[in-house]
Amino acid sequence: MTTAVITGSGLYTPPHAIDNAALVAAFNAWVDDDNARHAEAIAAGEREARAHSSSAFIEKASGIRSRYVLDAEGILDPQRMRPKLPQRGNDALSLQAEMGLSAARQALEAARVQASEIDLVIVACSNLERAYPAVAVELQAALGASGHAYDMNVACSSATFALDAARNAILAGSARRVLVVSPEICSAHLNFRDRDSHFIFGDACTALVIEDAGVARADERFEILGTRLVTQFSNAIRNNAGFLNRVTDADPQALDKLFVQEGRRVFKEVCPLVAALIRDHLSDLGHEAAELSRLWLHQANQHMNDLIARRVLGQSPREDQAPIILDRYANTSSAGSIIAFHLHRGDLPSGALGVVCSFGAGYSAGCVVVRRA
Repeated sequence: MTTAVITGSGLYTPPHAIDNAALVAAFNAWVDDDNARHAEAIAAGEREARAHSSSAFIEKASGIRSRYVLDAEGILDPQRMRPKLPQRGNDALSLQAEMGLSAARQALEAARVQASEIDLVIVACSNLERAYPAVAVELQAALGASGHAYDMNVACSSATFALDAARNAILAGSARRVLVVSPEICSAHLNFRDRDSHFIFGDACTALVIEDAGVARADERFEILGTRLVTQFSNAIRNNAGFLNRVTDADPQALDKLFVQEGRRVFKEVCPLVAALIRDHLSDLGHEAAELSRLWLHQANQHMNDLIARRVLGQSPREDQAPIILDRYANTSSAGSIIAFHLHRGDLPSGALGVVCSFGAGYSAGCVVVRRA
């Protein structure tokens, strides 16, 4: 019987880090300037003065202390407050393909696999830098991989949905080795002038090699026991940027073309959805939550992760049981749970049971139950 196993992982971390203090200083400088420009309207009661942010507020709200980004200078410029990423020519390697190349090579080396042995490349992330040609096909060419490739987008659940697709391809016999890459440039769709969300995101790229166990060479293997996906439509997390903007005469710079969310509503609706997904999935596979050695959860908010882990485990998790990486990476969308897996799996013994779970806009959630071989 065919079994799919994860045999390698890779992580690209951008060169620039911004801690909360630097981010707050830039935000507050912009706030002061904006309030000064509208001083008369504020004094007349026609407009509310903007409030400062603070490091304490950010850490209390999210658990985030810092984030890695592709460009810090543009973000920290109060006159710009967005990354400055120069456009590349059509013949140059795209930014997401470049990020993917770095993470993919690490994953391939860990799996002891040559790029030419990959049958399928899936680039799965929240935002793709173009509609076509697919970034996955570009990455396939840059790596020298064989087979076919495609892009997919299920927001913050993209990586786990791609894991499901990779496993299904292997079980169906249409691929023996699959590469899943998640190049997340979250800083490009974040409104750095919104006090409630300016601190949320960071940039990163992850890669996973998934293989038919019969051809795998790596000593370290995580057998995929099962995958389960769920979607439930909600406008609580939304981004209205798209190709129809130009024909509907929508303002391409409008705030709804960036990340927008109703944070409290998301917290209340997503946490029970995800906890039930994990518990039900484990039960249907014949396992109990008490057997879990590790929960590699989506890294959006520490309070969400703590609540989901408590609901799944029936008690507060140990620090090593539900590792947090968002304190230094922030929310990296679909890459977050994979970063946690990449950095916090080496200590697990043979037979240890774990869950990779991501969740986000859609709503969408993906649960992948694995066991270390």
